[in-house]
Amino acid sequence: MKNKIFVDGLSGTTGLKIHERLSLYTELEMITIDYDKRRDPQERAKCLNSADIVFLCLPDDASREAVSLVTNPNTRIIDASTAYRTASDWTYGLPELSKKHREAIRESKRVSNPGCHATAFILSVYPLVHHGVMSPDYPIVCQSLTGYSGGGKTLIEKYESNDGKNEYTKAPRPYSLTLNHKHLPEMTMRSGLSQDPLFVPILGQNYKGLATLVSIHTKLLSKKMNAKDIHTLLSEHYQDEKFVKVMPFADDLLLFDGAIDITACNDTNNAEIFVFGNDAKGTALIMTRLDNLGKGASGAAIQNMNIMLGFDEGLHL
Repeated sequence: MKNKIFVDGLSGTTGLKIHERLSLYTELEMITIDYDKRRDPQERAKCLNSADIVFLCLPDDASREAVSLVTNPNTRIIDASTAYRTASDWTYGLPELSKKHREAIRESKRVSNPGCHATAFILSVYPLVHHGVMSPDYPIVCQSLTGYSGGGKTLIEKYESNDGKNEYTKAPRPYSLTLNHKHLPEMTMRSGLSQDPLFVPILGQNYKGLATLVSIHTKLLSKKMNAKDIHTLLSEHYQDEKFVKVMPFADDLLLFDGAIDITACNDTNNAEIFVFGNDAKGTALIMTRLDNLGKGASGAAIQNMNIMLGFDEGLHL
């Protein structure tokens, strides 16, 4: 018997990508809703409660409304909004953090899909806090370079305007300069920190591709470690993971003319972690790159579904 799947919010960037990946499955049956009834609460409730797995690809308030319509105790939800990412009764959908995280996803009825910036940041920081190398109150500074597709249809239209004088494509654009980005609560909570990092995201002219850069003063760590030691710790933590790879230390062959290509994981569900350092100055840098529409959104959602349904975790990824 095939599992029934419903995607609520199919017309958005993440919803479209999820549907594209779901079309590869012969093991699933898609539930569809008439376009002109997509905002009808009764019709939505019917679809939501008929599904084994529901993907919510909606704004926060609409996502909360959808959850309130679910009365079937067997319907399992994967929510792609920020609405439930710090909720204690929802499971955070980043299985690579630990065996405990993966098992919680497998058993959960409610899974919150991580944000793109948050995924890269937490993958970088969680092992350091978890293994007692970085104190929860460490003063972290993080920048994140990202493609403009993460801003959804409206921002995509602004970047891809062909009016001949597009100020959006003039140069990279730091944003969220109130230092209160919507991903901060999950970045702090899910990495084990007790205070928010100083986080500045930067929009690039690339459609997709993301990289976080976490700066570390090694003398402030709880244990004496240099960049190579940090690399070893991260490598051991993620050694058995299919989609999270710690790249070789100090390997110039991985660079693009001495720099990093933040789009190298595009069209994959991979996250690649690099560690750089300067022992003489006591500094280290953890850089994690991924596709903000892949491991940072739709790919992660499909990976979580695979875990929840007992499929091979990498199926169609």
